[in-house]
Parts: sequence; structure tokens; C-alpha cells
Amino acid sequence: MSTRPTTARAVWTKRALTLGMTGIGLYVVWPSLAAVFESGPQLKTVNPLWGLPIALAEVASFVCAWALLRLALDERRWFPVATAQVAGNAISRLVPAGAAAGGAMQWDMLRQAGVSMTWAATSVTAVSLISTATLFGLPVISIISILITGAPVEHNLFRAGSIAVIVCLGLLAGGAVLLFADRPLLWIGDLLQRARNRVLRRRPPMAGLPERLVDERDLIRRVLGAAWWQALIYSAGNWLLDLVALLFALAAVGAQPRASVVLLAYVAAALLGMIHITPGGLGFVEAGLLGMLGVAGVSPHQAVLATLLYRLASFWLPMPAGAVAYGLFAHRYGRPKHIESGAARRQA
Repeated sequence: MSTRPTTARAVWTKRALTLGMTGIGLYVVWPSLAAVFESGPQLKTVNPLWGLPIALAEVASFVCAWALLRLALDERRWFPVATAQVAGNAISRLVPAGAAAGGAMQWDMLRQAGVSMTWAATSVTAVSLISTATLFGLPVISIISILITGAPVEHNLFRAGSIAVIVCLGLLAGGAVLLFADRPLLWIGDLLQRARNRVLRRRPPMAGLPERLVDERDLIRRVLGAAWWQALIYSAGNWLLDLVALLFALAAVGAQPRASVVLLAYVAAALLGMIHITPGGLGFVEAGLLGMLGVAGVSPHQAVLATLLYRLASFWLPMPAGAVAYGLFAHRYGRPKHIESGAARRQA
């Protein structure tokens, strides 16, 4: 008996559940999202010259992400790394729960450009982990600055930052264990391998994943080596330059909150952006920024307009840039093979 109808039913069920969760998520955050969209006509009150530093800060943030990926990949070429990252980033913002789709796009483009398949997947994962750990560590800068300057800060916001610092220390400790100890990594690999083989019983069983994880970990450790500090600088630059874009947006609308307090608000909003119920955290980031900027002392009107400016540069503009990046990549290296085969199947 053919399993194709069963497989198709499972695929459509998964898609329906994903769309349902996306709809619920958008319904929950729609008031904040609508408030941001409705402020569009008020953009004419903002000096258009502010668009240049906001855009440049976002471009510099992306350049730091490319530099971090180049370092992890031990890749000298900028073009394939930059175009793959921009295209993958755009895909992750276009579809619900798009982080996996964006990562797959980025992985396939790097492979098409001649980067080792396993090495590319491992490096992209490592970059993601480094970036997340750095985000949790940013409140350290803010809290130290607040303690030194005596800046006023709402108690709950300060407590959220303190929790982020604790999580950062936990991530760093866990990362150090995985970086230097084999046994925990072998255990994780074995757990993932058994789970995969149990779920995908009709496919050939996977074997050797724990050992491959250790081998790739050792490669990444050798590549980073003494350059680990560069990885931290690039990762921090990626987040902090994105924060600079937000600070420019706040300055453009006349708000003057303390940067250290805005940093805590920014981290909280960025964590909400990791909720991939909606594409790219759409709505959750806007709701988080509006709430947290209010706690940071920004008026509601200024918070809405600044959020719109910031999201135009950080969320919406990179999507058409992703299409351009993919076109340039395909012109030089050809379309990634899995995309070509998928298009052929649809035409058939």
C-alpha cells in the first residue's frame, strides 16, 4: 500500500497547524502592529536625512554577520557568504517558523558555492549559537553603565536584564563544556540520531552522527582558535549596530532616552523576535518594542514612530535585498540544486 497519501496528509496537517498558530499569534499582537502601521503618514514629519544613518547602521550590522560567518567557515570570499546570509535572512522573514527554511536556503547556497555541506551546516549552527549567547550577554554592558551613572530604570526592566545575564552565563558555561568535552556532545548526538530514526522510520537510518558532531566541533575549534575574540567582536557588533539603528530612529523622532536603558528594552524585544510563530517575529517585536520603550521613558507617540522607522530598516528592506542577493548568487553560481529539483517536480 502506498504511503504517499499518508505523507501528503501529514504535510498538509503540519502546514494547517503552522498557519493556525501564525493566525493566533497575529491576532494577539495585532493591536500593536496596527498602531505601528497606522503611524505611516506621520513619517512625513521626520527629516528624511535620518534615513541614511539608520540604513548605514543596519548595513554595518549585516557586514558583522557576514564577517562572523566567514570566520566560522574559514572562507576568504565575501560574495557567497554575504549573498547566502541575506537571502536566507529574507526567507526566514517571509514564511511562518521560517528560521529552518532560511537556514536551509543559506546552507544550500553555501554548498552550491563550493563550501563543504557538513561544514556549512555546522558553521551556520555555531554562528547562531554564538549570536544568541552574545545577545544574552549585552545586558551586562547596560547594567554596568546604569550602576555607574545612576540612570533611573524601571525595576521590572532591570530584573529582566539581570535574568538575561544569568542565562548568558549559563550559555557560556554550556558552550565551554561542548567546546572542550566530548562526552556531552556524543550524548546529544546520540539522542538526536535516535529521535530522528524513530520519527523517520521509512527512511534509511542515520548512523555516525555523534562522531560527526565531535569531528566538526574540533574543526570549528581549530578554525576559531586564537580568533575566538574576533567572533565575539563580530557577534556583538551585529547586535550593537542594530541597536544603533534603533537609537538613530529614536533621535529622529525627538526622543532622548538613555542608551543603557534602551539596550535593556532592545534585548527584551529581540528575545520576543525569536518567537517564530509569525514570520520573523512580526508583531511580537513591535509589541515588545512599544512596551519596553515606554518603560524606558519614551512617549507612546515617539515609541510608535521610532518602531516604524527601525522596523522599516531592519525587517522590511532586507527582504527585497534578499531577492537581489539570490539573483546575483544564481547568476554567478547557478541555482541551488534542491531548488532546481523542487521546481522540476512542480512543473511535472
